[in-house]
Amino acid sequence: MDTKYGYNSNYLMKDGLPWFPVMGEMHYTRYKEDLWEESLRKIKAGGVTVVSTYVIWLHHEEEKGIFDFTGCRDLKRYVELCKKVGLKVFLRLGPWVHGECRNGGFPDWVVSLGKEGVRLRSDDETYLFYVRRYWDCVYAQVKGQMHEDGGPVIGVQIENEYGHVGGLQGEEGEAHMRTLMSLAKEIGFRVPLYTATGWGGACIGDALPVMGGYCEAPWDQSTGELAANTNYIISHERNDSLIACDHHVEGAVTFDESKFPYLTAELGGGIQVTSHRRPVAEGKDIGAMSTTKLASGVALLGYYMYHGGSNPKGKLSTLQESRATGYANDLPEINYDFNAPIGQYGTISNTYKEIKLLAAFLQDFGADLAALPAEIAPDNVKPEDMHTIRKSCRHDSTHGYVFYNNYQRRRRMDDHKNVIFKGITKEGEVVFPAMDLESSTYGFFPYNMQLGEGVLVSALATPFCKLESVPNKSNAVLDGKTADKDVTYVFYGDVSPCYCWKDECQADILHLTREEALNGWKVTLDRDYLVLNDNYVWVQDGRLVVTGGETTRIRTYPELASVPEGFVKKGTEGRLTVYERLRNVQAAKAEFVRISEEADNAVYEIKVSYPNEKREDRLLGRDTLLWIKYAGFGMEVYCGEEKINDHFYTGQQVPISLGYFGFPERLTVKVEALEKDRAVFIEKWPDMIEGRACRLEEVSVTEEYRA
Repeated sequence: MDTKYGYNSNYLMKDGLPWFPVMGEMHYTRYKEDLWEESLRKIKAGGVTVVSTYVIWLHHEEEKGIFDFTGCRDLKRYVELCKKVGLKVFLRLGPWVHGECRNGGFPDWVVSLGKEGVRLRSDDETYLFYVRRYWDCVYAQVKGQMHEDGGPVIGVQIENEYGHVGGLQGEEGEAHMRTLMSLAKEIGFRVPLYTATGWGGACIGDALPVMGGYCEAPWDQSTGELAANTNYIISHERNDSLIACDHHVEGAVTFDESKFPYLTAELGGGIQVTSHRRPVAEGKDIGAMSTTKLASGVALLGYYMYHGGSNPKGKLSTLQESRATGYANDLPEINYDFNAPIGQYGTISNTYKEIKLLAAFLQDFGADLAALPAEIAPDNVKPEDMHTIRKSCRHDSTHGYVFYNNYQRRRRMDDHKNVIFKGITKEGEVVFPAMDLESSTYGFFPYNMQLGEGVLVSALATPFCKLESVPNKSNAVLDGKTADKDVTYVFYGDVSPCYCWKDECQADILHLTREEALNGWKVTLDRDYLVLNDNYVWVQDGRLVVTGGETTRIRTYPELASVPEGFVKKGTEGRLTVYERLRNVQAAKAEFVRISEEADNAVYEIKVSYPNEKREDRLLGRDTLLWIKYAGFGMEVYCGEEKINDHFYTGQQVPISLGYFGFPERLTVKVEALEKDRAVFIEKWPDMIEGRACRLEEVSVTEEYRA
């Protein structure tokens, strides 16, 4: 393969140049295989360039010696689809993965080996025999898909949290990590990049360390409010002490940070709630945290999870993490929504849009940012300090970006008047115009930014992407110059942008509000276009796919070469062309009735009526989403006798994709009672009636259409 991947102490490299990818985790075994390709296209449309996935031993060899790579476990097909869609792949091989799985992903029979004297997660010959046997089977699925073969797999993660959550420590632990890496290479997993999680004293062997950061800690055993989260502080500190804080491992890192770029593989794209602790990760929580990491000098944004899902059915047991299996937390049996950017059934969230703002920027300008170190001032802000603006400057001697964060989750920071940001160069400071900075805002601005032949000295606006008439012509150009003059640079912001140019040479800028940018999608057809739509958009087989409701309105820049199928051109709004699509079909309806009530739960039947149309028409580009609002400790959803989902109450509406289950006409919902004195952390409790809540409050449906 001609493309070469590598790294230095500051950033990742592609063909010898700085490379700033965005990585998102999706577990193929936790999603319906028929929908993989669509979800991978949503992931790519969000600006993700690399998909990571655990290869969960428990999901493939639940019964000793019986391997299953069929259906949602078909790793071969999944990796082939990643290649088809145009996404690179990181395989997180384990053998122990955690991932909120039963036994951390070990099959029960492997755990039994440990009880019989086999030293698990060590160089014990018996343990390594079974690891090799398992990895041999995994490799058979992905043979020919390694990067050296022209495939999409560019990276492999060895183990997970090794020496931090179980396993050995010190030199013995480092030696085992090297043993596993040698074994993976010997089997055939030869890739440009090998990684290991490095937080909390974990061993990395000879791998490239990757870090993490979550906006809360649902694994913490407290049921009260936690201290202000450190991940909103701009800092050179890479270790998130909250991750698995319940294990209390001493020592922050086991490697020399100066030798490695600052990479993340587990920025929380959301949070998977536990029975006793249920924080809700919102878009701004993840957007501010991600911006803070960029401000701190990070050179890879890697999200866990990026796509939620459902635990697959086990043959011998349920497959989720639970206290019954010796762990400290109880998780839902099925639901692994994670409040991720893309949810359990493929719905996109406000987090998806927040991340997309950064990912789109990094696709077009990330090579520049990757090479710029972070200068942080002030560098000693405390998380509970609600008065000081957190700031940094990523720069070289001529240009850079100023970052700010005035957001702290579950806190209110001060508003600030007439704030003046300053960029650093060897010739002195670049002074930005004064602006008011409200609480809960965050972002970054460029200075001395080369845009084509022009130099943008400063602006109170943020670059989003660039639109070229000849797409991909200058992707490898670091300074933004291109021989093609027909380039429009898209910026966004809600204050007067105050674009200040050097000399008379200016570039063409399309300015959006922040809300418009959140709903903005860069797509490439005959050229680059910007499409504004409040749902998701992608290109498949050279055609624009637009998702929406019964009425779908999009705006584009420039005007599309041809009107998308089903749409009608409606006019213009400024520089944007407006198109509209109407679907003249009858929507589904839902209603519910209580059918029984016991001491600790209430049971309801939901009836869904669909319009009189052929089911085949519904299966082609259409879904019906059922939204359930309830109050209680949790709920279970059944289709006939089969439990298809469960949920711990958080105050959110719970979506169920009816298309995912073949458009059933009846579902049963069982709500468990929540008592006012229950030891559980919930950010927003339901209204209690006589000290308890146990009710289904509302059901509704929305229709979703794709061209």
